[in-house]
Amino acid sequence: MKNLTLIACTVILLAACNGKNTKEKKDTETTTKKDNNPITITKAPLSPPYEDAVLTLKEPFHEKVPADSVYFDFVVSSYDLGVQTEDATSRGIANSGKGQHIHLIVNNGPYSAHYDPTFKKAMEPGNYTILAFLSRSYHESVKNTNAFITTQLTVGNVPREDVDFSQKHLFYSRPKGTYKGDDTKKLMLDFYLLNTELASDGNKVKATINGKEFLIDEWAPFYIENAPLGELTVSLELIDKDGNYIEGPFNKVTRKVTLAAE
Repeated sequence: MKNLTLIACTVILLAACNGKNTKEKKDTETTTKKDNNPITITKAPLSPPYEDAVLTLKEPFHEKVPADSVYFDFVVSSYDLGVQTEDATSRGIANSGKGQHIHLIVNNGPYSAHYDPTFKKAMEPGNYTILAFLSRSYHESVKNTNAFITTQLTVGNVPREDVDFSQKHLFYSRPKGTYKGDDTKKLMLDFYLLNTELASDGNKVKATINGKEFLIDEWAPFYIENAPLGELTVSLELIDKDGNYIEGPFNKVTRKVTLAAE
């Protein structure tokens, strides 16, 4: 009888150990599954603020312009285009050898960089929402109240469609394009906001990078690190304090960039 009792206890003990091992294995697998995306974002160091920088638009001064090539004429004050931002060499991120410039964003598409305040841009007939802002040489936007402009253009003979610039808007800026070599180690994540602030108990930007979500509660540039080589998918979405999407024509956007060894 004692032998039977001893055998029964041994069986129970082995079963318990096996169950514990199985649970530990499942916990390990779950942890591994959660951590299989090593991408991180961290707030970028403070940049030269350029608090006095001003960007204004002289042309086009009509909201309706002929089709074909649109002429842009900006006036830049207290900011030098074409020079390197003073801390560019210490950033360790992609930097334009042509220096500081203007980011021109049309209908929240990928920006074009302009190192001269006057230029022409080919535009097909249609309605266009324009955001332009001053950019440091490493493509970080200058976020003061006078360093950007917004306007709407109707190009060619098409019905006008108005955009309400008094509403909350999110515009995507960086990352963009193809990164190679050392530039793949740290990418700038930057965006532009109109008529809204971000806060831990208020509106936020939800960034999803290769499927991993980050909640951003401060309007500031961030560095994306530990991203694998290949295609990187970046989505930005403006949300309220409860996580609900804030409706708007540009408040949800997805871009793909490429990270290459060389």
